[in-house]
Amino acid sequence: MAALIAENFRFLSLFFKSKDVMIFNGLVALGTVGSEELFSVVAFHCPCSPARNYIYGLAAIGVPALALFLIGIIWNNHTWNLVAECHKRGVKNFSAAATFLLFGSIMGRAAVAPVTWSVISLLRGEAFICALSEFVKPSSLDKFPPEYGAEVLARFPCRDVPANLTKFRDEVTRRLRYESQLFGWLLIGIVAVLVFLTKCLKHCCSPLSYRQEAYWAQYRSNEDKLFRRTAEVHSKILAAKNVKHFFGFVALDKEEKELVQEFPVEGVQPSPQWNAITGVYIYRENKGFPLYSRLHKWAKGVEGNGPTPEGHELLFLAS
Repeated sequence: MAALIAENFRFLSLFFKSKDVMIFNGLVALGTVGSEELFSVVAFHCPCSPARNYIYGLAAIGVPALALFLIGIIWNNHTWNLVAECHKRGVKNFSAAATFLLFGSIMGRAAVAPVTWSVISLLRGEAFICALSEFVKPSSLDKFPPEYGAEVLARFPCRDVPANLTKFRDEVTRRLRYESQLFGWLLIGIVAVLVFLTKCLKHCCSPLSYRQEAYWAQYRSNEDKLFRRTAEVHSKILAAKNVKHFFGFVALDKEEKELVQEFPVEGVQPSPQWNAITGVYIYRENKGFPLYSRLHKWAKGVEGNGPTPEGHELLFLAS
């Protein structure tokens, strides 16, 4: 029984490690749902005033979505790799396909939170009802009193209406909620189709087999984790060395003393080495052997980002 449980845990661990992007996107979506629910309860209050309703309703959907989109771009490592690439080397070595894949990767990941926000807002319908209630044509409501106009319709979301208009308010609310939820479901369908087509296109255009692509993803993940961990230790040891040189001693705990003794640091990496491993990387092969990252390419002594006479570049961007 214990062996079976341990095996299941190992399977789940491997599964989640291979689905890092999917899990991250799922967590972003769940966080966005919670934020939208909190916003609806705490911060959303329709002004119920002609002309203001429309602006407020659209702002309640669009402004948070825009902010989430920009945050998604800022948090994406590809964004800063692209900035570093343009600053150091330019994009002259990139084909149109590679550039499209890069921007598609950045925009696609950044769109997860704003699309989720928009979908939840539309399915709830409150912002949509607030924005469009005043634009409902009174003639479309059976036996609607002619003395009332857009000013009263704009107050429907706040339920601040005369008693004889209650049934009309309910009808307008149902109609607009139906339209809002319809747009929400359509948006979900469109996004699902786009994701499906993108995944199919990615695998169809990839020069790698499914297993090699999975290996590449595992390599990038492991390299990034080891690089960050090693950089933290290296910077700590270098800092300890410099502090000791200044004060004559350095206050270290037992674990830090063991690190300093086990991993002596003699120098720092020059800027050209940092520049060589920083930036956008397009998968390439050199003499038939794959190069999985800029660090891998630097370690093998391969220069440049474009194809060389003895090398072969495959235009498939890392996801």
